[in-house]
Amino acid sequence: MVVIEKIKNFLKGLSFRTGVVILLLCIPFYILSFAQMAFPFLSPQVKGVLWVVLFGLAKTCQYGGLTILGVEGVKRLKAKFGRKKMKNDADTCPRN
Repeated sequence: MVVIEKIKNFLKGLSFRTGVVILLLCIPFYILSFAQMAFPFLSPQVKGVLWVVLFGLAKTCQYGGLTILGVEGVKRLKAKFGRKKMKNDADTCPRN
């Protein structure tokens, strides 16, 4: 458990920008993990191994990026890329 805490503390010490880059790296790994299934020249065993490796890399990047960002970083990303909440229809419609 001590090793996990050391890794977690190291990741938390990295910058916000690094966390975003690592988090974005999970997207191509997810795409590759499923796209390789469309290749007819690969045997089912190779497809299985590739899927496990690529999907594992995607999950590692996802959780590593989230660990680097932390709670405040995720809030910061949501504020930057999140949609503005719409007001209730009753507030936006003119009343007769």
